[in-house]
Amino acid sequence: MSVDVYSEKASCERLLSVHRWTDKLLTFRTTRPAGYRFTAGQFARLGLEVDGEIVSRAYSITSAETEDELEYYAIVVPGGKFTTRLDAMQPGDPVWVEKLSYGFMTADRFTDGKQLWMLATGTGLGPYISILQQPEVWQQFEQLVVVHCVRHREELTYADKFEALRRQAQVQNLPARLHVLRSVTRDDAVQAGDGLLLGRITALLRDGGLEKAAGLEMSVEASRVMACGNPEMVTEVRDILRERGMTPLRRTGGGQFVTEDYW
Repeated sequence: MSVDVYSEKASCERLLSVHRWTDKLLTFRTTRPAGYRFTAGQFARLGLEVDGEIVSRAYSITSAETEDELEYYAIVVPGGKFTTRLDAMQPGDPVWVEKLSYGFMTADRFTDGKQLWMLATGTGLGPYISILQQPEVWQQFEQLVVVHCVRHREELTYADKFEALRRQAQVQNLPARLHVLRSVTRDDAVQAGDGLLLGRITALLRDGGLEKAAGLEMSVEASRVMACGNPEMVTEVRDILRERGMTPLRRTGGGQFVTEDYW
């Protein structure tokens, strides 16, 4: 798409900073378009100019709804047009942000439940970082459970953010308790006491490992579940939850889980 055509639906913003977690994982921040609105859990469509044309991709917003800047979590795809260009960018370079935000995986769609389980593989963690920065989520649920599954332990990110959120909740006297469960699938050297689980989310969900680690029972009555990440994981999670008597969240109401493929 040409820049002229894309500019009709997007705002030209600036790259502010890039934080590199690994050689392939990065968090980046941009300026925020005037009047831009989103609900925590939604994603933005971003555009970069490559060889005179705009290449656009969707990225979950990890910043809080009220922040002056926008933050995103990304993986660099070898040979990918967008992320190859992104990986080479410097602060001040232009990033196009589409004027609308997208997605329905938001916590406010649940009208009941005491536990919010947030299951993620890889960069599917992104929307939960934004959701957990909303005080109303800590008031809506009694237990907040983040499950982040990656291949190798160096791909586990945002640990400092989770601790900051716990401290902030204590200062603000917010009632919910945050549990962060981290699992790896390719590192066999998981040591007792290091706090890591070993295995895929779906395997840990089937054998009860997630519930044991959290000290909570997942149930139709109490639990509300989000799953975001690898499409195969998301599909299998749906099947497992249905086997447990749970149903997808509907626009008309009812249901215990909502999912989003993020690859």
